[in-house]
Amino acid sequence: MSSDSISFDVFRGVSGKIVADRVTKSLGDNEIFIETTHSGLCGTDLHFLHSNKVLGHEGVGIVRRLGPGVTSVKVGDRVGFGYTRKVCGKCKHCLSGWDQFCENIADFTNRADPDIGSLSNGAVWDADAVVRVPNGYDSSDAAPLLCAGATVWTVLTEYGIKPTDRVGILGIGGLGHLAIKLASALGCHVVVLSSSESKRQEAFEFGAKEYFVLKSGEKPSGLLPLDHLLVCGSSSSMDYTFLVSLMEIHGSIYPLTVSSDKVPILLHDAVLKGVRVQGSLTSSRRSLRRLFEFVAERDIHPTLQKFPMSVEGIETAAKVLDSGKMRYRGVLCWN
Repeated sequence: MSSDSISFDVFRGVSGKIVADRVTKSLGDNEIFIETTHSGLCGTDLHFLHSNKVLGHEGVGIVRRLGPGVTSVKVGDRVGFGYTRKVCGKCKHCLSGWDQFCENIADFTNRADPDIGSLSNGAVWDADAVVRVPNGYDSSDAAPLLCAGATVWTVLTEYGIKPTDRVGILGIGGLGHLAIKLASALGCHVVVLSSSESKRQEAFEFGAKEYFVLKSGEKPSGLLPLDHLLVCGSSSSMDYTFLVSLMEIHGSIYPLTVSSDKVPILLHDAVLKGVRVQGSLTSSRRSLRRLFEFVAERDIHPTLQKFPMSVEGIETAAKVLDSGKMRYRGVLCWN
């Protein structure tokens, strides 16, 4: 074994179970070793429970070792590391600041290496793909921002949403509750759409201005047209033709949850109103750094539940998440 090798503990999804393992890596050019302290649990992690891959892409930790050529961070820095493990830095997307669309992104995500993930006590990462956690901002709160926060932040800041717009949030969960908090802090008029009354009070506490319960595809009485609608629940179960009926002329609908299902939509209605269905990835490095600055300045924090970083802790968190009872983002902690 090389003297430059680093061994660390990881947690894989194997045959639907969480399995502890130990891996060994060495640091390449511009790579760093991060001692993981916290990790968020994302709904997409549940899709990888049979993958034999290390789970997690919402990591926070401390830089402990530097590989050759590292200049952007130093040992002891507290950083977040998310979905993008590395970018090429040379393609048109990277050069324009939209590096979440890097032409080599399929090879540079943490999913491309089955031994790397934030459900671990360590990870090897490209130094330029991490973001510093602001001083005073809690690591538990920082973790969910690496995916859930970044996903809604990209929509709210990169697609022309204005503070004067009526922004609908459909579904109050890990993504939805952060969308309410961030959109409200950006000055938007936030309209929450939910399947029940149970989260009404919390929605207003998060910053919502209006709250409507959707029942059987009927447009709620008093709901005015929405300029934008973030679909934060299950996209595959949504009636998009109904959602089009809720939109203002030239409004935009953003499906933010992962699904491989085909979703039918009556194009006639969408065409007549000029409604757009806009896809979006998680976040560029630039956008993610702006998000961290914003939440620290505005004192915005996810609402979360904490679990121990262990096989039992991860399995418990996964069951709570899968049951729909997580309030609202699960975070695994070593301490």
